[in-house]
Parts: sequence; structure tokens; C-alpha cells
Amino acid sequence: MLVHSKGGRWAAWGLFGLLFLPLFALPLLVVVAASFATHWSGAFPSGPTTGNYAAAVRGESLQALTTSLVTAVTASLLALTIGTWAALAAAGLKKRGKRCLDALFMLPVAVSSVVVGLAVLVAFSRPPVLLNGTGSIVVLAHTILVTAFAYQSVSAAIVRLDPAYEQAAASLGARPAHVLWRVRLPLLLPSLTAAAGLCFALSMGELSATMMLYPPDWMPLPVRVFTATDRGSLFGGSAVAVVLMATTLLVLLAVSRVRTRASYR
Repeated sequence: MLVHSKGGRWAAWGLFGLLFLPLFALPLLVVVAASFATHWSGAFPSGPTTGNYAAAVRGESLQALTTSLVTAVTASLLALTIGTWAALAAAGLKKRGKRCLDALFMLPVAVSSVVVGLAVLVAFSRPPVLLNGTGSIVVLAHTILVTAFAYQSVSAAIVRLDPAYEQAAASLGARPAHVLWRVRLPLLLPSLTAAAGLCFALSMGELSATMMLYPPDWMPLPVRVFTATDRGSLFGGSAVAVVLMATTLLVLLAVSRVRTRASYR
């Protein structure tokens, strides 16, 4: 920590606990507690049960979880590919061109995700590219929303790269494509895995644009949580939300291990 005195460290940890518990930990603990309850009429939940989780991991909820995973993985891979390609191209542009490209990629996150959902709905509801009513339109919207984060993450990493490695490879006769695949991308691997994890987490939790686009046979898990709580099934919806959080956390932990190995290399 940047605080060196013992009293200062205790004060910093106390301030962290004072802010973290009510703002972040307490809401999550409430959701977890509600997922094991059947009633909540007092200060604490009552009627402990695991039946909410039995329903949260089968039937429509399991299908929604699978849909979310497929959507998030596909959108993350597409966003990582497009964002990395654009970031590498932007590194060779002049200052004004890079600013324009930055603005282009940041535009979807500068506006509400509802606006992005509406734009995708209007653009792809008629031929020649008709995606309305399919799961592809949900994947497309998620890709548009998370590509900006992949682009920014890789762009920041490119700025920190030491050009000596590329210059050494080029001086030994390596072609540009070989330098890209064997030098630049391996050096960018920690940032690529970090960007992939961020894109995956954002896609797993996306709701606003998804609500405007999803067809009945492609319902992601956040929509399932919303519909359950909207019908008054708060405890069942809490269990589904915990499953969503746990699945996202497990995938992020796996990605972090890949990132750690990549950093070590």
C-alpha cells in the first residue's frame, strides 16, 4: 500500500470496509440470502430452502444460462478480434486519424445501450440482412457494446510495448506478418486475455439492449432474472441471479489464470 504508517494503513482499511460493505458487499449478500428463502417479512429471510436453486439449474433457466454463455463467448471473441485488429491499425495512423477511430469505437458506450439496441433493430429488420427474430441479432448487439472495451484495452497495451523487440525481429529478416504473430501478439497476450474477460463479464450482464432484441427461443439469463422478478418471483429470481454471478466469476477466474501464465511468459 502507499500508506506506510501502521495507523494510516488501519485507517485506510477501515475506510475501505466502511465504503465496500454497504455499497458492494451488502447488496450481494441480500441477494444470496434471498435465494435460500421462501419468505422475507422481517429483518431477516425465513423459510430456508434449496428449492430455488433446483429450479435455477434446470428447464428454462438452464437453457437461458446456456444462451448467455454462447452469446457472451461469441461476442467476446468477435469483439476481441475486431478490437485488436482496429487497435493495431490505429497504432500506425496519425494523431487525427487515431482520434477519429477512438471516437468511432467509443460511440456505442457513449450513448445508452437502449439506443444501440434500437439502432440494431432498425438496421437489421429488413433485407438484405434480416436478423430480427434470431439469436444472431443479440450476439451482434453485444459485440457492438463490448468491442470498445477490447479496443481501448489493446490500444493502451500497444502504447506500452517496447519497439526494440519488433525492430530486432525485423533486422533479422522477419516479415511483418511474422513479427505480428510471433512478437507483437505474444507480447499483447496478457492484455488480450484481460480484454476478453472484461468483454465476457459485460456481455453476461447486459440487459437493456437485449430486452429490445431477444426472440423467445434466445433468452439470456439476465432477461430470465428480470422476468422472474417482474412476475413477483423474487426468491427464484435471486437464485438465478446468484447462478449468473457464480458462472461469470468462475469464467473470470479461469481467464485470470490464463492471463497470469501469459504475463509470466
